[in-house]
Amino acid sequence: MEPRILGLHHVTAIAGNARRNYDFYTNVLGLRFVKKTVNFDDPGTYHFYFGDETGSAGTILTFFPWEHITQGRRGTGQATEVGYSVPAGSFDFWIKRFEQYGVTYNKPSEKFGEPYLTFLDPDGLKLELIVSKTEDARTPWTTAEVGAEVATKGFHTVTLTLASIKATADILTEVFGYTLLESHVNRHRYMTDTVQGAAYIDLVEAPGEARSVTAGGSVHHIAFRVKDDEAELYFRKKLLERGLQPTPQIDRDYFHSVYFREPGGVLFEIATENPGFTVDEPLAELGTHLMLPKQHEHLRARLETHLPPIG
Repeated sequence: MEPRILGLHHVTAIAGNARRNYDFYTNVLGLRFVKKTVNFDDPGTYHFYFGDETGSAGTILTFFPWEHITQGRRGTGQATEVGYSVPAGSFDFWIKRFEQYGVTYNKPSEKFGEPYLTFLDPDGLKLELIVSKTEDARTPWTTAEVGAEVATKGFHTVTLTLASIKATADILTEVFGYTLLESHVNRHRYMTDTVQGAAYIDLVEAPGEARSVTAGGSVHHIAFRVKDDEAELYFRKKLLERGLQPTPQIDRDYFHSVYFREPGGVLFEIATENPGFTVDEPLAELGTHLMLPKQHEHLRARLETHLPPIG
């Protein structure tokens, strides 16, 4: 049986102030802080991971918080919306919470028969809470203030805004095994049947819209999940056969990665389930230590002084 793409693995975005980013996602949204590490290519900058209890694939939102980053701009060639699955009846709680914390939000609306609530994080990243019309049985991470009856369960949808969707849709359907589920005006929903959650990609075709600027408040890349290294190398070979230019496999400590720029301009990653976030911290202690890639371990003393405290 051929390997399959198992929905979304993670989404990585760009933030400004690290403490503000940490406070918003752990306190306001109630996500678990799964890992505190640094950018592989810029070790003077944190790399934060937020998700469920174990950092399950399909729940992980990660950030590079660059303190003095300029503001990005949503547009074509970019992932422009990140949607979380939430239980039915939770919007009243979230609206009250957003008002309590001064979070910008829009009144609830509906697309593809599903209610959704749009809001912005402190850097302007566009997020959505979505009540799925299919059951989402994933167990959420909860806090004293965000209980299971309202908590996010992981990703539902990521939206890509593109000047033309055809070439991107071909990658999703012909390489990744997604199918077109439904369309409304210029929004087209693609899904995989390999997983229950984090299964949707929306493509919005906006030929007249300006090109995006990736900076603060922008998605840097989206990652698709595969079971293991063998599956990842299978998809890398398929991409090469299509004339794309995927990177070699890269060890990111918690997963192995292959990156490529899809034809619409969005940076895609294929990420493995292995080895997972407990490879260097026990489950109960996830996110409580500064974990450094081995090539940066010699910088620990300097980084512990340089990196801003977050909690």
